[in-house]
Amino acid sequence: MAGENLENWRKTHSTGEIRPESGGEETIVMGWVENIRDLGGIKFFNLQDREGKIQITAPEKEVKKEILDKIDSLSKQSSVAVKGKITEADQAPGGVEIIPTQIRELNPAETPLPLDPTGQTKADLDTRLDARLLDLRRPKPAAIFKIKHTILRTIRESLILKGFLEVNTPKIVKSATETGATLFPISYFEKEAFLSQSPQLYKEILTGCFDKVFEIGPIFRAEEHDTRYHLNEVTSADIEMAFVKKEDVMEILEEVVIEVFERVKEENKGELKALEHDIEVPKKPLPRVTYGEAIDKLQEAEVEIDWGEDFSIPEQRELSEIMEGPYFVVDWPTEMKPFYIKPEEENPEISHAFDLLCEEIELASGGTRIHEKELLEKRIKESGLSPRQFKYHLKNFDWGIPPHAGFGLGVERLMMALTGAENVRECMLFPRDRRRLTP
Repeated sequence: MAGENLENWRKTHSTGEIRPESGGEETIVMGWVENIRDLGGIKFFNLQDREGKIQITAPEKEVKKEILDKIDSLSKQSSVAVKGKITEADQAPGGVEIIPTQIRELNPAETPLPLDPTGQTKADLDTRLDARLLDLRRPKPAAIFKIKHTILRTIRESLILKGFLEVNTPKIVKSATETGATLFPISYFEKEAFLSQSPQLYKEILTGCFDKVFEIGPIFRAEEHDTRYHLNEVTSADIEMAFVKKEDVMEILEEVVIEVFERVKEENKGELKALEHDIEVPKKPLPRVTYGEAIDKLQEAEVEIDWGEDFSIPEQRELSEIMEGPYFVVDWPTEMKPFYIKPEEENPEISHAFDLLCEEIELASGGTRIHEKELLEKRIKESGLSPRQFKYHLKNFDWGIPPHAGFGLGVERLMMALTGAENVRECMLFPRDRRRLTP
């Protein structure tokens, strides 16, 4: 059945704007039908919108028969518009309800629904992602993305206040940023191109003119991992600064992350309550441990790991029990890090690199970059890549690229720490992994 047109109707209130003190006012609200009840002599349904829900109450003695018939014809999750009077009602959620004078069904929902949008009946993650629209009407998934909005806004505002310029770099590139093993090839007219793994090389170049830059955008990695921590398209918050070293950008990173924790705890109380999740704001400075010290701590905990090996998720989980809260691991082996990370002058086996971890999750990585062309070419070769592949990038190092440093922060992984989500797919509206390319 086709829906009705709005004609001259315009929404006057969202559910979050209606208070008991608004009693007696006329209103037009629009949203979705959450549930329908008939108690004999009185009919109800909850209208849900982005901000919450409000009870629509239709007593037989106060409304026309056509209103009662319309409520009987509604299906759950149909899109509706309701015109009526705001009325105080102690028994209603929020202490207020609307007595309808007109109801328009704008677009009916087909039944049965593939999942229960009230959240009372559990659904597995694949079912939820296949019916993402309905899933996002559930309280908990909606709360996650309201928190994500706060996270992105806080990162952006914090960096702008620190003097960073927001930039946008290409997402279709000619060559790898790190290694060709994690590239997604695409057909680009008569040429082969790739989806960008990182804005790294571009943001390095931009320090040569804008000094301090940041970008918040998608990155793509054709990783084989199919875990609850890995996706093939994620959101990365990247910065790069000129005339600094890793210690300077580590300070920027911890300030931004702490501010994100503070803002979410303060501004998203309702969402954290819906998620049944509490967060503790970390204090500055965040703890620092060298890679070598971390290896020693793991070996003392009887974890089998040798110097030169990367940390697995179980090993990161073990470290989190020792360190608690977000912490930095610094001074990584050079061979474990990308070619653009600067080795230490006195001990080239160690690099000026850092990772930021929280619980068992790696949130960010960064470091001081190489700005000397000869050393950069050497590290490219040592990484099994060809300098010819980076000829356009290397040209810039003939034109006074300054010393610089930066980091990349995984937004969805940060969300896991802030929302208690058990799977990173819950933190992406429409996730992409090895098995999922739709919706």
